[in-house]
Amino acid sequence: MENNHENVKLTAAETSYLWNTYMGDSMAICVFKYFLEHIEDEDVKSILNHALDLSQEHVVMIEDMFTKEGIQIPQGFTEQDVNLKAKRLFSDVFYLKYMKNMAKGGLETYGRIVSNIYRQDVRSFFSKCLTSTIELDTELSRLLLEKGIAMRPPSIPYPQKLEFVQKQSFLLEGLGRREALTGAEIANLHANIQTNQLGTSIAVAFSQVAQSKKILNFLLRGQDIALKHIKVFSSYLEMNSLPVPMSFDQEVTDSTESPFSDKLMLFHFGLMIYAGIGNYGVAISESRRSDLVVDYSRLVAEVLKFSEDFANIMIANEWLEQPPLAANRKDLAKD
Repeated sequence: MENNHENVKLTAAETSYLWNTYMGDSMAICVFKYFLEHIEDEDVKSILNHALDLSQEHVVMIEDMFTKEGIQIPQGFTEQDVNLKAKRLFSDVFYLKYMKNMAKGGLETYGRIVSNIYRQDVRSFFSKCLTSTIELDTELSRLLLEKGIAMRPPSIPYPQKLEFVQKQSFLLEGLGRREALTGAEIANLHANIQTNQLGTSIAVAFSQVAQSKKILNFLLRGQDIALKHIKVFSSYLEMNSLPVPMSFDQEVTDSTESPFSDKLMLFHFGLMIYAGIGNYGVAISESRRSDLVVDYSRLVAEVLKFSEDFANIMIANEWLEQPPLAANRKDLAKD
């Protein structure tokens, strides 16, 4: 067992996962601190404080690891990227739904990370991240249910007998489309509608307060893309007489005073773009209808193209920190 870490170098996976986590949590600290300046519901406030504590702990622990390893600590996001005195931009209901979405993303990310970690101190860190996020998600789910605002996936009839697929039309839309969706297909459609609805709400809010015209246009374009994707996914649920999750754009106020720097808002939106690509990839792997797979694939291509614009704006403003890279052997040979 490698319990002594002094002579065990971090792998590429471990270094990158720690770096990405630092960037995300330094952003979350700014967001949560601002949220806490404008909150009325004590239950929501308690969970927000807990989420803030977790992000702050993560940042401190990663800084300690990087210092010991001689790794440059990222700039990330600081108090310069948040204006705590800005007017309220979101409602308490939005805070709950926002945290629920972030917790969902954390569960998926940490679960994937842990399986690729071998050094025991890093594995212990991410295992604790996963455990604490499970606890946070459980508390958020409970509170959303108590307040009657949880958007649960719809129910389907329980299977009553063993049945086997008899026709290829179960898979291939061209052979006579299977109208009924599988439970996994419903769950993914429902989840992707919700994440896109969060995207539209964030786009609405950030476009009201963005300082840069280019970033404003980028956000508005992102809103249009998200609305189009919601329409595509909703059509599948509606064809099966299943409910479509409601939008929560109404949880954004009419404030035009920016609580965040343009850099933070653009980075935040970029994280959501890449998370959406991952969600669509999972949905493709769990879909058994060819038309649904084609739609997801088509929409992924659109989001990938959109993500290029995100990267170009970040680079143009010198906001895109370079992540850990492998050695460029050709350059080393030239030197």
